[in-house]
Amino acid sequence: MTKTQKAGILLTTLLVPALLYVFLRFFTENHYVLPRFLPKIDSTRGEPLLGPVKLADGSVVTDTVYNIIPPFSLIDQDGKTVDQSIVKGKIYVASFFFTRCGTVCPRISSQLTRVQDIFRANPSIVFLSHSVDPEHDRPAQLKAYAKKYEAIPGKWYFLTGNKADIYKLAMRGYYLPAVDAGVKDGNPDETFIHSEKLVLVDKQGIVRGFYDGTDKEDVDRLVLEIRVLLDIYSKE
Repeated sequence: MTKTQKAGILLTTLLVPALLYVFLRFFTENHYVLPRFLPKIDSTRGEPLLGPVKLADGSVVTDTVYNIIPPFSLIDQDGKTVDQSIVKGKIYVASFFFTRCGTVCPRISSQLTRVQDIFRANPSIVFLSHSVDPEHDRPAQLKAYAKKYEAIPGKWYFLTGNKADIYKLAMRGYYLPAVDAGVKDGNPDETFIHSEKLVLVDKQGIVRGFYDGTDKEDVDRLVLEIRVLLDIYSKE
């Protein structure tokens, strides 16, 4: 094989992926559909509830009505009272943890650090981590934990507050389990039971995905679907 032939093969190898990317980026549409989760159920029929839904262009259609994450009032790692206004107009990833957790929580938090770094420069992406051990996890403990996982202030919020409110938010807002098993003298990991799931929530407060926060491949899917959601909003 001549040098010219080798150069031609190399050039083709380099150009084909680049041309394919340009074609897909500028001459095709993204048809990746991101589902919505947790529809409201019609109690009389046991089926998803239908009602008026306002679209991005202002028009109103009859469609499935979905549950929206309810309002909250909690305390962040800086001791400030925060509410749902911190996620208004933003896409966010919610999770549940506690600082004394020695099993799944460090793995989840490490994955969240990675996702935060990917979207570091995008102010429309934020993270909410709720403690299921709020009696222990006061702002000082949350602050130290946030520092450990390099949380960016104003982007990743670690939240504590009234225990009943947090557990209600977990179970009735995100539909995730949160249990205090009451093992007072045992290992904290045996006392507080919570989900390892990360939850992707859109700007309207509707859940768009659940992901295993201990599984790198599933967290990679979260990253992809955040990008898809950003693309969807950019075209509205």
